[in-house]
Amino acid sequence: MRVRYIFHSGFLVETAASYYLFDYYQGNLPRLTGAKPIVVFSSHCHQDHYNPQVFSILQDMGMENILAVLAKDISPRKYPRDIEVIKARGCQNYLLPGGEKLETLISTDSGVAYLLTTDQGTIYHAGDLNDWTWKEESSRQNSQMRGNYRHQIDSIKGRHIDIAFLPLDPRQEENYADGILYFLNKTDTVLAYPMHYWGQPQIIDKFLQEYPAYKNIVQYTENFKEE
Repeated sequence: MRVRYIFHSGFLVETAASYYLFDYYQGNLPRLTGAKPIVVFSSHCHQDHYNPQVFSILQDMGMENILAVLAKDISPRKYPRDIEVIKARGCQNYLLPGGEKLETLISTDSGVAYLLTTDQGTIYHAGDLNDWTWKEESSRQNSQMRGNYRHQIDSIKGRHIDIAFLPLDPRQEENYADGILYFLNKTDTVLAYPMHYWGQPQIIDKFLQEYPAYKNIVQYTENFKEE
C-alpha cells in the first residue's frame, strides 16, 4: 500500500486495485488513474475534515468510479450529486462494493473513526477520535473524555493494523501524546502517521525524541507529501 499525505488529516492510500481518500479538506491531489475505483471517506462534518468539492476535483481528473462514505452527521445537502453515498454510523460494519470490510468507532468529538480491511492490509483513520484532554477543562470532563476514548480503542484491542492515521495535536500541550500512546499500546500497529498537527510537524520530532521506542512505527508524515 502506498501512502500519500495531502494536508491536515487528509491521506490517500493506493493499493493495486483501488484508491482510498480520507478526510480531504484542502491541498493538491496527485494525478489519479481512472482505471481504479476510489472510495472517499469523511469522518465527520467539520470543515477541516470534509470538503464536498473533492468530488468535482476527482471528476475533473476523469475519475468515474467514485464511492462516498460519509459520517452520518454530514448533512445530505452536502452530498455529491450522482455519486453513491454510504452513511456511516458509529459501531457498525459495512461491506463495500470492492469487498472491503469497514468498521466504525464512535468519535470523542464528532462523527466516526474508520477501520478498513482490504485484501492488501488494514487501514485505520481516527478522524477526531482522540483523548482530547485540555488543561482548561475540569478534571471530571477530562476523566470522562479519557474513559470514552479508551472504551472505543479497547474495542479493537490487539487488532493488527498495517497503517494508522492518528491525531497528534500540539494544542494539547503536555497531553499531546496521550491518545496516540494509548492506541499504540493497545493495538498491533505496523506504521502510524501523525495528523491534525495544524502545520506544526515539529510535534512529530518531539514525540520521537520523547518516545524513541516508537521510531520504527511512527512516521514523519511530511515525508509522504506528493511533490
